Amino acid sequence: MPIPEADRQRVARGKRPASSSTRAAARPVVRARVPLRQLFRVASVACGIQFGWALQLSLLTPYVQELGIPHQWASIIWLCGPLSGLLVQPLVGHMSDRCTSKFGRRRPFIVAGAVLIIVAVLIIGHSADIGWMLGDNESSRPSAILVYVFGFWILDVANNTTQGPCRALLADLTGKDHRRTRVANAYFSLFMAIGNVLGYATGAYGGWFKVFPFTLTAACDVNCANLKSAFFIDIIFIAITTYLSVLAAKEVPLGSGDRSTPLHEDGLEQSGGHAEEAFLWELFGTFRYFSGPVWIILSVTALNWIGWFPFLLFDTDWMGREIYGGQPNEGENYNAGVRMGAFGLMLNSVVLGITSVLMEKLCSKWGSGFIWGVSNIVMALCFLSMLILSYVANHMDYIGHGLPPVGIVISALVIFSILGAPLAITYSVPYALVSSRIESLGLGQGLSMGVLNLAIVIPQVVVSLGSGPWDQLFGGGNSPAFAVAGVAALTGGLVAILAIPRTSSQKPRVLP
Repeated sequence: MPIPEADRQRVARGKRPASSSTRAAARPVVRARVPLRQLFRVASVACGIQFGWALQLSLLTPYVQELGIPHQWASIIWLCGPLSGLLVQPLVGHMSDRCTSKFGRRRPFIVAGAVLIIVAVLIIGHSADIGWMLGDNESSRPSAILVYVFGFWILDVANNTTQGPCRALLADLTGKDHRRTRVANAYFSLFMAIGNVLGYATGAYGGWFKVFPFTLTAACDVNCANLKSAFFIDIIFIAITTYLSVLAAKEVPLGSGDRSTPLHEDGLEQSGGHAEEAFLWELFGTFRYFSGPVWIILSVTALNWIGWFPFLLFDTDWMGREIYGGQPNEGENYNAGVRMGAFGLMLNSVVLGITSVLMEKLCSKWGSGFIWGVSNIVMALCFLSMLILSYVANHMDYIGHGLPPVGIVISALVIFSILGAPLAITYSVPYALVSSRIESLGLGQGLSMGVLNLAIVIPQVVVSLGSGPWDQLFGGGNSPAFAVAGVAALTGGLVAILAIPRTSSQKPRVLP
């Protein structure tokens, strides 16, 4: 019987060949082809997760300014997201790759993350009430800010705990069938769109405090009560979709055929400390084995998110400040703009959902790299349009006197809507590309998603640290950050079109 190539490499390094039980424990059990309807149900958890993200992205930047944090520091609050993602998602992905729970590898982490999300949104929603109990008053709310930041950090850790295993679970179920991997990621993107539509619609409605009258308290005004009520609805969605997804995923426990303990490559049982060392070595040590196409994908992903993050941070704030001409805690224009921005994001999500349905056909016909590149160029054009619209609005006489003209509002909503198409591609194509190209390196799908996440969170750290002070340096608006976003998106689009091949002809290297 011929010796496997991996064992020949091990012998050449002075190590003994891996035992059959070691190889069995190091990879998922081979399963029959999973029906598309089952993949559809498994992907449904994205709806609940994204419902909460939609509320977070549309309402929390304005809300934190209403608590008293200046605009130039609002982006620093969002720093917790990429920082937690920098370690949490790769670590959770790695741990789920090796999890031997009887409930499967991914599902325990998905459920734990969902529970953390519920805890976090309860803390955020009640931050003003808790701060009031700790001595805050109407003019000063330092305790509410601390409680809010604490809940916000938990929320981002929870989101990162859940998302990586969700993506990895879909990759587990589709295996080496790259077409079905793209379909599964398109399903995931579709449910993200549905969650976005529902979440942004919830954020756009200003009467939730009437549906949940108990949310209106001495410490929590109408805007705060609407936020709190929206998070109660989020809890219902995350509970339902997590239940449906976990019930649909029939995972086989890792290593159930031989032994339950994950093994080192030498066949030795590993302790928790050894697992951590293996995680750090695998995460950073595997970089040198990446092929050229993998590095290109990671580079385009980084540029892509330098483009997206300023928009996701300040989209509703831009609508409230630069289109409606308002300021937080000063009149109703700002809040009206925030709600209109949430409505624009809902339209954005409708386009995102339609694009997700068409994703497989588009990528099959034109190639994933080309579609991704074109979407980045569309992003750049949209950000340029936002800069032009800000300039036009600033030179009209309605600022400070009334609501913006209908034409200005419609133009802003059209831009938000168009951006839904490239956002759908961002949510799907990079994951499918990395999953198909990094698989033969010997990485688990959970760690693979964690590696891609590094290319997302590092740019987000840069944007979080720099966008607020950068905007303040040029007058306090959001336009400077959008200008940087447009340049990054255009660069990423050109690289994707020119450098990502439709199919990879290079034989991947195998990790020693």
